[in-house]
Amino acid sequence: MTVGLRRSWARDLDAPTLYALLSLRVEVFVVEQACPYPETDGRDLEPGTRHFWLESAGGEVISTLRLLEDRSDEFRIGRVCTKESERGHGHTNRLMHAALEEVGDRPCRISAQTYLADMYSRHGFVVDGPEFDEDGISHVPMLREARR
Repeated sequence: MTVGLRRSWARDLDAPTLYALLSLRVEVFVVEQACPYPETDGRDLEPGTRHFWLESAGGEVISTLRLLEDRSDEFRIGRVCTKESERGHGHTNRLMHAALEEVGDRPCRISAQTYLADMYSRHGFVVDGPEFDEDGISHVPMLREARR
């Protein structure tokens, strides 16, 4: 199966694609993980937001993440998820590589579900604070330092 990598600035994202990204995120975080939380947090359409996703050959969104410019000198990756039936094929790693290429030498943060901290550490992230509960799920703050 061919899987296409896509990327879009928030301002260039069309409504059907945004709907597909939000639908996958709700499917994974709200339904599968039984975690009711405010998915539409207002950050998806901020001018500095970039969306990355993978589409199946048929055009279905199967994996996604968003890259935010948190401050002028720092990025944040969030809303990382993959359709349950598509896990185990390296999709998250592919998206992380694409997003981190765009981050370049600047610092980047992520609030990782605790059980995924090892996966994010393979991308240069280190735990940067104590574990915390977010919407009933254990998370750890992680930081990928600026590269010099």
